[in-house]
Amino acid sequence: MPNIAAVLKDEIRRLALREIKAATSTTKQAVVQYRHDIAKLKQQLQQQKKTAFLEARERKRLGQPQAAGKGELEGVRHSARSVRAQRKRLGLSAADYGKLVGVSGLTVYTWEHGTSRPRKAQLAALVAGRGIGKREALKRLEVLNRRKPR
Repeated sequence: MPNIAAVLKDEIRRLALREIKAATSTTKQAVVQYRHDIAKLKQQLQQQKKTAFLEARERKRLGQPQAAGKGELEGVRHSARSVRAQRKRLGLSAADYGKLVGVSGLTVYTWEHGTSRPRKAQLAALVAGRGIGKREALKRLEVLNRRKPR
């Protein structure tokens, strides 16, 4: 006849392991799901970083301005007359000037008539456009038109 103490000890061990497994199985499943989610988020983050890098590189190649920092636009003023004068100096239509700056022709029109004001990123594009000449502007427009066929 087996030892009752040993049989009882084995039965208690078996039941304890069963209880532990039942208590921890939901936690293990949650951990597996969280690790899977974290891996997906890391992949998305890497893809976004890569996309942002490529967009910045393409903007630089096309000669479009980068997003301005806090201190870069201090002291820069906007006036409706200066936008119109810049556009006329380059000899461009509002639609073409808008393509060059990265906005629509209607937006340029509203800036020129003082009914709206450019945002910081748009103001940075306007400031960057002040230093270019007519030939450079036409060259950039040609590149932009080749890239975005309608």
